[in-house]
Amino acid sequence: MRRILNTWRYYALGRGSYNECMRKAFPNNLYSLRQANAVIAVLVLCFTLFPLLVEKNITKAGVYLSVAIVAMLLALLSNHGFRQFKQGKQISDFRVYIFTTVYYVNIVLFGIYIGVWTSPDGTAVSFMFFLICAFFLFINPPLYNFLLILGAMAVFIVSAVLVKELGIWIRDIVHVTIAGSLSLFLGWQISVLRLALILNANKLEKERDHYYDQSVIDELTQLKNRRDFMQTFQRRLSHYRSSDDWLCIAILDIDFFKDYNDHYGHLQGDECLRAIGKVLNSLKNMGIYAARVGGEEFALIWHDEDVSHMHNTISRIQQMINELNIPHEKSEIAAHITVSVGIHTVRSGESDDMRVLYDSADKALYAAKRNGRNRAVIYGEHH
Repeated sequence: MRRILNTWRYYALGRGSYNECMRKAFPNNLYSLRQANAVIAVLVLCFTLFPLLVEKNITKAGVYLSVAIVAMLLALLSNHGFRQFKQGKQISDFRVYIFTTVYYVNIVLFGIYIGVWTSPDGTAVSFMFFLICAFFLFINPPLYNFLLILGAMAVFIVSAVLVKELGIWIRDIVHVTIAGSLSLFLGWQISVLRLALILNANKLEKERDHYYDQSVIDELTQLKNRRDFMQTFQRRLSHYRSSDDWLCIAILDIDFFKDYNDHYGHLQGDECLRAIGKVLNSLKNMGIYAARVGGEEFALIWHDEDVSHMHNTISRIQQMINELNIPHEKSEIAAHITVSVGIHTVRSGESDDMRVLYDSADKALYAAKRNGRNRAVIYGEHH
């Protein structure tokens, strides 16, 4: 019994998948509420003219107008909520529940009014129609739908018993039971299909993100790879804030890494690259983009308001790598792993030639190597 209830409650998707789908689907109910209430408001306003002009029934026209006003207000509130959601703001589930409940109560009471109170001698066909179609546009938990439909049926039955004759309200109870069951079944099936579409879309999105990450992330160091670096570099050249006065491009190379690999082995060499990759990955907290662009070569990009800060930034990065204290017996300059850095700086927006800027940083790197390694050389406009 418990399995049956869970299958019904979670649409056989499992609790986790169901909740994930609802987080995406539930705020979109606001869009459906906006559309449904706008249509109801327009239609009911049009029908308000008939009892007002033809039947001269002010009460009936007032009920129609009230339903239209409630629908119009719900359409406006739903539209506001949906726009907030599209802007990335969090929308409370409780708020959506309130809007959906008011929408349902509004059309159900309207259906009872025209199906029972205005036509006590006939079968409430209009109410059955409203009961069946009310939830076709929404994805709601089955228990919520069940309680609303059960409440609507109860109010309808009480109204029919009070207003209609015995033979008519007995037929109405049979019809409303069929309509309520049909509404639950069709609403369930439609929600299952819509949730399945969302679930499949989520899976495809995750697979796409996974394959994209594989194409732009270096597996060994978990840094971005050369392909992503070139794309990011071009974006940084084109898009910057007014406060980003300087664009800094640095190329970092591990000193005597070939000797390290030959002496300690390639597995240890991989561990060394991973350790440095972890350090460079942490630089994103400082607004510095890092990528592995070659075997032991890495590239960094960042914007800065003051070019003098760049010296402190580079010194900090070299210090972080030195603090790894990775032994390197074959190094000619230190007992541990060190790096040489070439940097080029340019005022943001003054150049969009990615190749020229990269080559300049590369030349600065080779100058650092020629001058003894374990140092940084800076090229740029401020020199």
